[in-house]
Amino acid sequence: MSENKVGRPPMYKSAEEIQEKIDAYFKKCEGEPLVIDGVPAMDKYGEPIIIGKKPLTVTGLALALGFNSRTSLLNYQGKEEFMNTIMRAKAVVEQYAEERLFDKDGANGAKFSLANNFEGWKEKQQIEADVNAAVNINIELSDD
Repeated sequence: MSENKVGRPPMYKSAEEIQEKIDAYFKKCEGEPLVIDGVPAMDKYGEPIIIGKKPLTVTGLALALGFNSRTSLLNYQGKEEFMNTIMRAKAVVEQYAEERLFDKDGANGAKFSLANNFEGWKEKQQIEADVNAAVNINIELSDD
């Protein structure tokens, strides 16, 4: 008697298979040097000019792996056989965002990405101070 499996078959059969797609996404995001007459073009600091470079993002990773959303990738991470592979890929994206915190042009986007995609990066809010200030205002108003 054959066993009927319910649900959609898994997108990937092995961690190695998903790792290949992850590596391809990271490689594509690196871009490539601008070459003019066979010579890499350099900027004013002597660094090669890179064209086609894209930021590493969790959503970009999800789409590159064939998922419809960032949430789908996070859900797939729950499968034991893919957990370490996906967590490591997300750590690379997290490192990229963390490094952008030191770049004035990327700091705001990096803060947003870290706060919304990774554990432990939420900005602490001073709700208690706001509540205490409101209570003090009410007390002062009622004393008059």
